[in-house]
Amino acid sequence: MVKTRIILGLIVVAAVVATLGACGSGGSSNVASGGKPLVVVAENFWASIAAQIGGSRVTTVSIITKPDTDPHAYEPLPRDARAVAQARYVIFNGAGYDPWAPKLLRAGSTGGRRELEIARLARRKEGDNPHMWYSPAIVGQVVDRITADLQSIDPKDAATFAANAAAFKTTARQRYDALRADIRTKYAGVPVGSTESIFVDLAGDLGLRLLTPPGYMKAISEGTDPVAADKATFDSQISTGAIKVLVFNKQNTTPDVQTLVDKARAKDIPVVPITETVDPATATFQDWQGGQLAALQQALARAGG
Repeated sequence: MVKTRIILGLIVVAAVVATLGACGSGGSSNVASGGKPLVVVAENFWASIAAQIGGSRVTTVSIITKPDTDPHAYEPLPRDARAVAQARYVIFNGAGYDPWAPKLLRAGSTGGRRELEIARLARRKEGDNPHMWYSPAIVGQVVDRITADLQSIDPKDAATFAANAAAFKTTARQRYDALRADIRTKYAGVPVGSTESIFVDLAGDLGLRLLTPPGYMKAISEGTDPVAADKATFDSQISTGAIKVLVFNKQNTTPDVQTLVDKARAKDIPVVPITETVDPATATFQDWQGGQLAALQQALARAGG
């Protein structure tokens, strides 16, 4: 999946605006069938969290659901426009990650809609690392904000939302948090590499020493070509064994990245594949992340051995 930023064409924008206008004139009431508030989320990783907090009291819909869909380059469909127009609550990542989402929001609404841009909450902007779901600290902020927003939208179910959020933080995330603590305790300071910036926040949380040039990781994340000096540095880190584990986004494997992955494996450096969106799509946020953390833990143990 090559990450290239694609600006929506005039035809697509016109279709979206027309659809939204039709929805608005139809008198939609910002509720799904059964009278539940409709929550529309741009990406499935944030949608999983929102669905667990909202539970049966809301209807949660994710626009990006398939693991092979690139959120950067996604072009909204008419049904996406209808969902956003009818939503009582819309959540999107921001920081340039899903540039199509603000366009849908600006196109129109039936009124009374609440919006959450994760990047604004985390005080990040376009050009900063947009992969905020890999930051446990930001995930915690998002849980609290979604809970508060849902309580404001549906005060009668405020206690249910609070209980669901508490269960997510304690019970649902138990394995996720335990694995992070174990890695931080046993492997803090271990030098690792990553093919792109998706791993930066998590590496910091785990106390790992991420050696890959930041420019290299950002370039691969944005679908541009890294500068020669960064390529040479990263290649040398693998060739000399300076990094003990290599993490790469298997949903964004360019020929250059695959060459580095193959070289790492040839040098017996453990390689840990991770994904940008929830994979499989039916998994919960915590099960998806927990599985990746378990694989990383095993790779670090192998490297230490």
